[in-house]
Amino acid sequence: MPGTETTCLRHVALGDSQTEGVGDGDDVTGLRGFAEHPARHEPALRYANLAVRGRLTARIRTEQLPPAPALRPDLATVVAGVNGLLRPRFDADEVCAHLDAVFGALTEQGARVATVTVPDLSRVCPVARPLIPRVTALNEGIRRTARRHGVVVAEAALHPVAGDPRLGSPDRLHAGPLGRERIAAALAHALRLPGGDDTWTHPLPPQAPPTGLRAVGTELRWPTGFLGPWLLRRLRGRSSGDGRTARRPLLHPVLDDRRPVTDG
Repeated sequence: MPGTETTCLRHVALGDSQTEGVGDGDDVTGLRGFAEHPARHEPALRYANLAVRGRLTARIRTEQLPPAPALRPDLATVVAGVNGLLRPRFDADEVCAHLDAVFGALTEQGARVATVTVPDLSRVCPVARPLIPRVTALNEGIRRTARRHGVVVAEAALHPVAGDPRLGSPDRLHAGPLGRERIAAALAHALRLPGGDDTWTHPLPPQAPPTGLRAVGTELRWPTGFLGPWLLRRLRGRSSGDGRTARRPLLHPVLDDRRPVTDG
């Protein structure tokens, strides 16, 4: 609606691999986050990304929340919870209790906070079909907790395009470049940032699925390249984020990434 758009100058992102940018870029050339979309309309925006892949909401609360206030964000995005629902023992109430603490601390500081619901993972990865009840429980908890603190929710779960495989990366778990752009656009729309609109909800053009050897090759690469290593880490009690810290712990200008800044 006209006159309701807001701007932000300090964006701090908390979360797991989706927020860190896994699936969109690499550890050599750089991972993208959610800040580029609003930065196109607010060049002065500065951005810190505290997210680390593999993090559960408990560790996001204990590791990423404490340094956030010093950055004095006027906008904070918190996208987390999927790592919890992938674990053998999943408790949506426990996950959302940690989100509640994160939401509460950030909003009490005066930041505007936004989050995203989780789309149906089985549309991208059919073996995830048994997780549908967990996704539903997590989304209900996210909405309930967000309402308690006035947190803005980008409803990716309600729009079929969010489950289009073309938005994902080859691992079928993380967003690819197009998917991350849609997530950023969803957040901008929900927050009514300049330039935000509902085009992120529009379906992609129809495309015939791969057939023949190409389809077979894709299906064979996934279990050996992604599912197998993931299962092996679980069996060993390890995480993809072991030994990692936030790649961008200080505020940087998004469009001029030469120097970190922490003061006004």
